[in-house]
Amino acid sequence: MNQHKLILPTIVISQFCCTTLWFASNGVMPNLIANFNLTEAALGTITISVQFGFIIGTLLFAILNIADRFSPAKVFLICAIIGAIFNAGLIWDDNTLESILIFRFLTGFFLAGIYPVGMKIAADHFEKGLGKSLGFLVGALVIGTAFPHLLKDLTEAFNWSSVVLLTSFFALLGGILMFVYVPNGPYRKHSQKLDLSVFFSVFKNHDFRSASFGYFGHMWELYTFWAFVPLILKTYTIEHSQVEFNIPLMSFFIIGIGGLGCILGGYLSEIFGIKRTATIALLLSFGCCLFSPFIFSTSSPAFFISFLLFWGIVVIADSPLFSTLVAQNTAPEIKGTALTIVNCIGFSITIISIQLLNGISDWTDSNYIYTLLALGPFLGLIALRDRNKL
Repeated sequence: MNQHKLILPTIVISQFCCTTLWFASNGVMPNLIANFNLTEAALGTITISVQFGFIIGTLLFAILNIADRFSPAKVFLICAIIGAIFNAGLIWDDNTLESILIFRFLTGFFLAGIYPVGMKIAADHFEKGLGKSLGFLVGALVIGTAFPHLLKDLTEAFNWSSVVLLTSFFALLGGILMFVYVPNGPYRKHSQKLDLSVFFSVFKNHDFRSASFGYFGHMWELYTFWAFVPLILKTYTIEHSQVEFNIPLMSFFIIGIGGLGCILGGYLSEIFGIKRTATIALLLSFGCCLFSPFIFSTSSPAFFISFLLFWGIVVIADSPLFSTLVAQNTAPEIKGTALTIVNCIGFSITIISIQLLNGISDWTDSNYIYTLLALGPFLGLIALRDRNKL
């Protein structure tokens, strides 16, 4: 019994440790620019290379049914080790932009064996209360995502290469913890053979398709909001010159508080139902997108930050719930593959959204650009409204 109680905390800690790899380069970006003669534009390119790596990785993992054909804890460990090695490549003295892009792409590629596989492991252990369990798990991812913004402050006290090596150490630790302390779950059903048709056939299930499309709409907004948080804060200080923010620290809190949103959403789903809770969260974040241009005119920094903190909570609160719906509406023997497929498509959408807002922000400084984020939640709400309860 006690060992079972330790399984969820171990999965959560392992997930956090390993997902610090995701934006490790963002935390030391000024140092990378200074040491390897990069331009400021390298930030976007390097960030996108990690996303591309993750997309290609999840695509290959899904097609080959990796998470269902092999022990997910072993897959998690191997990917954590290899991802940590490629992440450490950032400190190589002879790096160029091209070599850094390769290292970040490969780091993203092996994150495909960490984030969706971690959710698969949780689903194998917690059939009842899965929404709450995944709430903790995605909450760990959120804090791991926000962590590089905190690292920007820490790099003032520590050598930047030490920060990179620390994230690689975290990943190794997370992989070992998962492998040693988390056995195969009681609800795991081993897939005996390679089935290349799963990538397409899984969408024939209406309830799976509805949950997936809700998730895709959520992803259109999520990572673009996270990417633009520092710019949103900076824009406010420009328009209100008397206001000063510690932008890296505030960015950490605005993104990181989403971890609380995931946990809260998980608990609320046990009261109101998973689909209803996800729908409410998506509706609230849709409202934040529409209202966002008007918060820049407020003279109250406290209201401005409070609004962003609220947005930071609701923008991610539905993510573990959508993953729960996906897992619950999939055959057990392809559960890992289904979660990986949805991640692959969802993260592909984030690149389109980020690039779209980046392009528009290059030729206009209008704050109305953030209303474009509402498109995803709007389409997601339509997908969730269709037919009967999931």
